Amino acid sequence: MKPASVREFLSSLIPTREEVETFLDPRRPNWARFDPELGYTLRDNILKDGVDGSRTITSYQKTGERTMISYAHRPCRINTYGDSFTQCHQASDGETWQEYLAAHLGEPIRNFGIGGYGTYQAYRRMLREEATPRSAEFVILNIWDLDDYMRSIDAWRWLRVAPWFRANYLGHLYMFHANPWVHVRLGQGGGLVEKKNHFNTPESLRNLSNLDYVYEHFKDDLVVNLLAAQAGVAQVNRSELEGLAKTLNVKADFTSAEATAEAARAVHIEYALRAGMRVIEKAEAFAEANKKKLMVLLSFGEHSVAHACEGRPRFDQSVLEFLRAKSIPFVDSLARHVEDFQSFKLTPQAYVKRYTSGTTIRAATTFSRSRSRTLS
Repeated sequence: MKPASVREFLSSLIPTREEVETFLDPRRPNWARFDPELGYTLRDNILKDGVDGSRTITSYQKTGERTMISYAHRPCRINTYGDSFTQCHQASDGETWQEYLAAHLGEPIRNFGIGGYGTYQAYRRMLREEATPRSAEFVILNIWDLDDYMRSIDAWRWLRVAPWFRANYLGHLYMFHANPWVHVRLGQGGGLVEKKNHFNTPESLRNLSNLDYVYEHFKDDLVVNLLAAQAGVAQVNRSELEGLAKTLNVKADFTSAEATAEAARAVHIEYALRAGMRVIEKAEAFAEANKKKLMVLLSFGEHSVAHACEGRPRFDQSVLEFLRAKSIPFVDSLARHVEDFQSFKLTPQAYVKRYTSGTTIRAATTFSRSRSRTLS
């Protein structure tokens, strides 16, 4: 049964007090730790999530980056930022795409990726790390599929991923993350509005298991309204949705619950993509102001790769056109996968299954082969 109201919609998503307390307990072997600005950062871990059910070993230096193996004693010119594709979740130390690329270039590459981060959160981490002695001449900003654009506008990503999280990690409290963080919105005229994290203390985080508190804080949130509409909630702010559709020039039909859900999805995607392009502009401006060189890496999940191999239109065509118009160097791994697919007599679905757990290794060879000269 579909929730009747936004409050009912939120009630099915909020975390339990046990989930929050486990996350905040430094004595527990959690995947992540609390961060007042970015929501969380990562801890050392050994997880059974690798190829064929193997365990992966991930470790981090006191300065925050993932442990470097190749040429770690040499000066570092390249820092990488992004989500789990950058972090190389499901790959052990020494097996990340940064390590493969480091071996190709003959120099170390720092890995500041954090699983679950969006483009904006990765950019904010970039600002933090590039203000330290770990600053580098070249910065790579990875954007993974549609979700990294979505995450940038999430005030609380958990509200989008809670059903998936519980389906995949039921009973595994150590994997709890996706708490509130800094995020962005589009202002009048399409400019970027940066938003603070209002849950920037452990005590404030405990309020997230209180439905009354969550409802009062998030009932008017733009993304919550979009998510509720997509979930079929009848009592949504329809005028806001119609206004967004008009502003974003998205053709939308709000005459029924089903049509409204589809329209809200289309608006959500377009809003996220436009916000993402504004974030890239900020990253480019930061790099230019600090005499750095920015490269964008576009990475993708198996569904997007399969769709591209089937010849379907890509969702991020506007981003490609934007990057070309701005002359921002970028690597399009989706195009590389389509080229690679032509060498196989496989269905698109069978092709992507070859890389379901080992995509980061494929990204390393594609990246180093196509763009290594740009970094030299």
